[in-house]
Amino acid sequence: MLRLDPGENRIRRTRSFQAWERGGEYNVARGLRRCFGMRTAVATALVDNEVGRPPEDLMLQGGVDLSYLQWQADDGIDRRVRNGLNFTERGFRVRGTLAVSDWGHSAASQLTVGSVDWKALFGTQKTSWSHAGGIFASLSDTTAEVVIEACTQAHANCMIVLYDLNFRPNLWKDRGGVERVGEVNRRIAPRVDVMSGNQEDFLVGLGIHVGGESELSEGDDDFARMIDAAIATFPNFKLVAITLRAVKSTR
Repeated sequence: MLRLDPGENRIRRTRSFQAWERGGEYNVARGLRRCFGMRTAVATALVDNEVGRPPEDLMLQGGVDLSYLQWQADDGIDRRVRNGLNFTERGFRVRGTLAVSDWGHSAASQLTVGSVDWKALFGTQKTSWSHAGGIFASLSDTTAEVVIEACTQAHANCMIVLYDLNFRPNLWKDRGGVERVGEVNRRIAPRVDVMSGNQEDFLVGLGIHVGGESELSEGDDDFARMIDAAIATFPNFKLVAITLRAVKSTR
């Protein structure tokens, strides 16, 4: 998708945006490529119009293989399918970060089972890891099925499957809420080798809860118990990663 950044201004008041390419799953591929020099590719979709070309160009600059990027036909006014946009406002001091997702009817949300040639991507390309996440799974009913299909094909090719729960309330607000989140993720989880997320992700996405209502902190015994509970519930997990975030400054 295309991320539009107002810099130090507010989204509602800015007169200009800087454009970036972004995506919960794409960010992982780009980071591995640019930071560690690893070979990566993404399976996604864009609409073949002037708004779809900037993210393509930016992804190419990031060094990610776009051989499995699918181009959807432009219908003229984005009635049927469109390119997703994200507006992200930086946080300053007491003002938190604000993100506005404009992903309805996006090309990626319309991917279905059979859209991607997983045998070529995972087999011919000799891929070793497959990564997906809760953001892509939330886009539509079909994208959740695509994640399951990818996990199944990855294991058929002896690959390691990584899944980031990455729960975003707004993405599920009109799609069944937390009940639907749990339903989708509990179908995906048995097909995952490495599961990652934060405390809320594991609670909402997998129904795993330990300790009190406060957030976990480094060294907290509940932190280890949450990992143990996740592995006990899903013994297929070979590794569980729970992220901890402490904001030191918003300047």
